[in-house]
Amino acid sequence: MAVHAFIFPGQGSQAVGMGRDLAAAFAPARQVFEEVDEVLKQKLSRLMFEGSAEELTLTENAQPALMAVSLAVLRVLQAEGGITLKDKVALVAGHSLGEYAALAAADAFSIADTARLLKLRGQAMQRAVPAGQGAMAALLGVDMDTAREICTAAETGPDGREVVACANDNGGGQVVISGHKAAVERAIAIAKEKGVKRAMLLPVSAPFHCGLMAPAADAMAEAFANIPPRAPVVPVVANVTAAKVTEPSEIRDLLVAQVTATVRWRESVQEMAALGVDSFIELGAGKVLSGLVKRIAPDATALSAGTPADIEALLKVL
Repeated sequence: MAVHAFIFPGQGSQAVGMGRDLAAAFAPARQVFEEVDEVLKQKLSRLMFEGSAEELTLTENAQPALMAVSLAVLRVLQAEGGITLKDKVALVAGHSLGEYAALAAADAFSIADTARLLKLRGQAMQRAVPAGQGAMAALLGVDMDTAREICTAAETGPDGREVVACANDNGGGQVVISGHKAAVERAIAIAKEKGVKRAMLLPVSAPFHCGLMAPAADAMAEAFANIPPRAPVVPVVANVTAAKVTEPSEIRDLLVAQVTATVRWRESVQEMAALGVDSFIELGAGKVLSGLVKRIAPDATALSAGTPADIEALLKVL
């Protein structure tokens, strides 16, 4: 019998129209979108269903929107198939903001509190670095050791204070780097000199998962004082440690650290596979994570569910 993990996508998976078919087909999905709209006091669902793409991509909108689609899929699975997380799933994990969706799925936070936390997180990340000062880039065809060497070589600027770090270890030879724009641009040049297959700037609004995000980490520490996590019903594999966690105080500390730390996605998938998971199911918008799983754990099954047709197919598997 297959051992399942539910995984939850992060920023970059958003697209105008996401969730619209779910809302049209299923009352539990509509209820999730209505709840998030109400708690955030904005028509986020209208933005998701109809655009504009530019507004949806803003960090403070994309983060709660992606979580809402993921949780809408889960609620439909629960309503239509009687799926309970504890009975069907060994572990959950999410990529960056997806970790919040994973925790909400595992009842460590309510949907309303998760929406509040992600709105705040998005705003705090945006505020942490003035527009134009930071950047992120994708390095393709590179391992983590080489990526770290590239960052170290690029880090010291004319004033010796510019930073660039590995933000995401996505697996399949894909590493995302983040930091001061000039340092990231130097890293791209060094990567090309080292023969890295591809190195390109990403269209993002801030340099996530590096030391420049420290003010946002402080903001999240404050937020968790008011909205502490509960113990999840299944263990969560944390981005920061690539290890499973169930203790609420540890979950809180790791979520604060996650703002500035590397998202260790490759190691997280490897750890879940080592713990016996042979079926990874991505809930929510897009198919980014299931694509990465196929490269990291080629022997495992990787599925994605974000539409009514996907849900119908998934219920037959579960």
